[in-house]
Amino acid sequence: MADSSSPLPPLCERISHKSYLLRAVDLTILGLLFSLLLYRILHVNQNDTVWVVAFLCESCFSFVWLLITCIKWSPADYKTYPDRLDERVHDLPSVDMFVTTADPVREPPIIVVNTVLSLLAVNYPANKLACYVSDDGCSPLTYFSLKEASKFAKIWVPFCKKYNVRVRAPFMYFRNSPAATEGSEFSKDWEMTKREYEKLSQKVEDATGSSHWLDAEVDFEVFSNTKPNGHPTIIKVVWENKGGVGDEKEVPHVVYISREKRPNYFHQYKAGAMNFLVRVSGLMTNAPYMLNVDCDMYANEADVVRQAMCIFLQKSINLKHCAFVQYPQDFYDSNADELTVLQSYLGRGIAGIQGPQYAGSGCFHTRRVMYGLSLDDLEDDGSLSSVATRKYLAEESLTREFGNSKEMVKSVVDAIQRKSFPQNTLKDSLETAQEVGHCHYEYQTSWGKTIGWLYDSTAEDVNTSIGIHSRGWTSSYIFPDPPAFLGCMPQGGPEAMLQQRRWATGMLEVLFNKQSPLIGMFRRKIRVRQSLAYIYVFSWGLRSIPELIYCLLPAYCVLHNSTLFPKGVYLGIIVTLVGMHCLYTLWEFMSLGFSVQSWFVSQSFWRIKTTCSWLFSIHDIILKLLGISKTVFIVTKKTMPKTMSGSGSGKAQREDDCPNQDSGKFEFDGSLYFLPGTFIVLVNLAALAGCSVDLKRLSRRHGEGDSGLAEACGCILVVILFLPFLKGMFGKGKYGIPLSTISKAAFLAVLFVVFAL
Repeated sequence: MADSSSPLPPLCERISHKSYLLRAVDLTILGLLFSLLLYRILHVNQNDTVWVVAFLCESCFSFVWLLITCIKWSPADYKTYPDRLDERVHDLPSVDMFVTTADPVREPPIIVVNTVLSLLAVNYPANKLACYVSDDGCSPLTYFSLKEASKFAKIWVPFCKKYNVRVRAPFMYFRNSPAATEGSEFSKDWEMTKREYEKLSQKVEDATGSSHWLDAEVDFEVFSNTKPNGHPTIIKVVWENKGGVGDEKEVPHVVYISREKRPNYFHQYKAGAMNFLVRVSGLMTNAPYMLNVDCDMYANEADVVRQAMCIFLQKSINLKHCAFVQYPQDFYDSNADELTVLQSYLGRGIAGIQGPQYAGSGCFHTRRVMYGLSLDDLEDDGSLSSVATRKYLAEESLTREFGNSKEMVKSVVDAIQRKSFPQNTLKDSLETAQEVGHCHYEYQTSWGKTIGWLYDSTAEDVNTSIGIHSRGWTSSYIFPDPPAFLGCMPQGGPEAMLQQRRWATGMLEVLFNKQSPLIGMFRRKIRVRQSLAYIYVFSWGLRSIPELIYCLLPAYCVLHNSTLFPKGVYLGIIVTLVGMHCLYTLWEFMSLGFSVQSWFVSQSFWRIKTTCSWLFSIHDIILKLLGISKTVFIVTKKTMPKTMSGSGSGKAQREDDCPNQDSGKFEFDGSLYFLPGTFIVLVNLAALAGCSVDLKRLSRRHGEGDSGLAEACGCILVVILFLPFLKGMFGKGKYGIPLSTISKAAFLAVLFVVFAL
């Protein structure tokens, strides 16, 4: 419990990043956009249909920038002081940690193992932690790896705490040799720990290629005759910290779970797995706070749990208001510079309104908020109001809402009333935990509707997030240095396109379901600017249409001899607008330590993912709304760099700085994702070729026009932004665009040119 009467400094403080200069730049760009729209309205009668199409596209861009300006108006985050926690808190609260995985091929068990080991070794009393690993693929390999990892954890956790190791994921920690005297105690412990980790890695690697170990132990009998989409509920207590008192040599609980799956039953993807984790952990440990991370997101900051507790236990923030604490998603490869910049500026902007959006990983949740509590249900001291007591604590009501398990209902009551959970043996709860994992358990309950992670979208994170904010709750954003969690980002190519499509589709699903911010803005307790922030994110997929059209308009105007941009002095509006935006975004990148090349690659990839990947999300959502098909959740492939076994040479250091030597290269395959981009490049090249040989004379037979240098420069800019596709047309192997894709794009380009002429 926190001692609120203590005169000691606060556990955390809100940091405002408000800048009047940046506000002025945002408003100036917005003013230029509105000036351009006004110019088009005043001259619409003097131009053809292209002028109207350009006006509609630019109206969309202006609306998006208006949303961005509103979001970035008052950026903020929190600075925590975890070193003050022990002085202020006599008994730290328990935390249940969730790790989710679904496919041992696309998410190799060694990645899962490193994430789990990093969580087990955080600077927090081991008797206050429990790690639950959800395996939706029901893989005996994942369970085997977890068992072996729990053995290594008895070496790894004490080693990390004894020497205060900063990076607590073994695969990253052992990439370089330590700067220690050979023969010292630390050096000997380091060598021994590294050998044990290499043994663990080798065991997991050997098990991946052979299944003889599956028949060697009785413990694996439950996995016989199981399939990823057809198996009973499996819950295994891998390691139990019996009688733990928080000693540095202790290892927290580790529990493996895999919910029941049947071929003809819809399992709600990750949201369904998260709700099963909530129920099982509620029966076993029932911690008031829950951390969820993706299987590749290892804890990079040893004090990450203590930092989050600084937020939850600080009285001045008003305990009952903060529903969750979100950390930025950072990555150990070099493919996520753009996301880092977005989180630094837009992320902090959203955090300054009603709090950050839940990002699906690296987030600490309050259990009773996930059980559906609203702000109106609580008194000022955080206890239940009399109305809420009658509503939530009636056994009949709880059974209807949470399912017909009496033990589950009891754990819910304890969580809502903030009662301490008795330290029982985990295995005593196995039978009841099996029951809440059955496929039919959630039938006619509120799980996924108003309780837990919400269903009806493949983007379960933002869907759940807006549900929480709509009940009046706030959230907090911590932007630590070094980053709290690090993961891997798919390289620019098929996997990245797949991930972007899934995100955009899931967000469009929320835009058109009952959680839509378009409705909540007027009917719920979410703030107006927070609703606008959600609209900005949820409308990503819709932005693909104006962006695609605008990439084609310069080429069309060159071929058709039409006017796209203002002439004379008014052309300065476009030039100033483009110049200011480029300099502004370049400053954002360079202020965070990124290079000009990184800025250009990010600008290019933004155009590519918008026109190539997000475009297909519109197709997905239309089919869903028409009832023709459902959206599908496809797991993103995870990769990690190999552990360096050298002696810290310069080469190892360079590879540490850039884990993927092919980073930055764009990969292609025969999927339709790369057809729009190839088509855009070919069309603009055709327009430039036509301009250079003066083929415009052919189109003048259909009417005089006024296409000029500005439109040709527009074509050049589009080709530059889609430079990876231009290179891909001449590339080989996975870095080259397949001939079939080029042929389809060429056919469409010919049709476009004929239409334009």
